[in-house]
Amino acid sequence: MNPESRMQEPESKLLAPAKSFDQLIVWQKVHQFVLGVYRVADNFPRSEIYGLTSQLRRAAVSIPADIAEGFKKRGRADKVRFVNIAQGSIEECRYSKDLKYGDTSQLQPQLEEVSKLLESYSAKMLASDS
Repeated sequence: MNPESRMQEPESKLLAPAKSFDQLIVWQKVHQFVLGVYRVADNFPRSEIYGLTSQLRRAAVSIPADIAEGFKKRGRADKVRFVNIAQGSIEECRYSKDLKYGDTSQLQPQLEEVSKLLESYSAKMLASDS
């Protein structure tokens, strides 16, 4: 579902629980982050293709993958564990900005937003009764 179509939906549908991981706003935001990481990493030095380029891409891709995997887990503890793994991958991605191989400045606000959304998502799961 693209973001434009979500804006046209009735508010009751927007507040309904997600039926699949790709309906989660946090997943949609981190998916956009991953696309940005791939664009930026294309400009890293060729000597880093098996180093930083590979590591940054794998860390970035693991964030939405862990959110997706955790979404299908039945137990709250499992769900929260996968969100926490995704949060660890966010920290891995944060580290790359210090290495100065590419302009990752436009990715940092996205990463911060995803980090806050995941924190909120995790807190909500921990506070829920189901």
